Amino acid sequence: MKLVKELPLYILNSIRLSSIPKSRLISPKKDTLPVIVSLTSIESRLSSLHLVIRSLLTQSHLPEKIVLWLNQELESHLPKSLTRLQSEIFEIRYSDLHCSHKKLIHSLKEYPDKVIITCDDDLMYRNNWLYLLYENHRLLPDCIIGNNTRHIGYDEKGGILPYGEWRYRHSKDANEWAVVAIGAWGILYPPGSLSEKVFDADLFLRLAPQSDDLWFKTMALLNGTKTIQALTTPKEPVPIAGTQKVSLKQINVGEHKNVKQWKALTNFFDLDRFMNRS
Repeated sequence: MKLVKELPLYILNSIRLSSIPKSRLISPKKDTLPVIVSLTSIESRLSSLHLVIRSLLTQSHLPEKIVLWLNQELESHLPKSLTRLQSEIFEIRYSDLHCSHKKLIHSLKEYPDKVIITCDDDLMYRNNWLYLLYENHRLLPDCIIGNNTRHIGYDEKGGILPYGEWRYRHSKDANEWAVVAIGAWGILYPPGSLSEKVFDADLFLRLAPQSDDLWFKTMALLNGTKTIQALTTPKEPVPIAGTQKVSLKQINVGEHKNVKQWKALTNFFDLDRFMNRS
């Protein structure tokens, strides 16, 4: 966290969100959008996870459901600050998976005909976050839409560039099939946008065990679904202090595992046939 810039914002938002009574969080007066918000978490973030959920429950428009998927071993470790928020809108459900892929795959099975939006467990989202993502979906209903995307980079010989060189900004002549959505700021998945292979746990644990974003990108390619940058985005979500002590980003970027996993996925599924498109 950039302490000088972000810590005051974190403190203000956490105080504001924590002070809102549950009755106001699930107000029936709010408009509802036909979407499911789906996320997961780890044990080290459980104590602050209520702030993420509160930020989702204070959206200008509520989703039909917010589902938090946790490994079943965490069931006895949940703080009251989180469990007391459960309602008809917010559910905590359990999985035997330890990997981050559970943020989406279980909701895909439970709600196959619904728009599903994933988000991360270390950010407080602005109150127009859900509405703007869904408005993008209205305009581009067949695309996977990310508030934060990168363009998978290749050198002149076709080799995969280091993750730090995958571009944020996309030139007009760039390969549109190489856009990958980054999960932190929110990704919208239309119904039927991913290959049925998405549920193959043996395969994703072998090829991309630490990068659900790259696994889901691959499943989109296999299904012929484009991923795009959202046309309109909210302000950046507010990071929650202390949540980055354990982070997949540190592992995947610092140890170059994003590149290793993308190579594994590319080789297994012959993804070069998509990346070489003009």
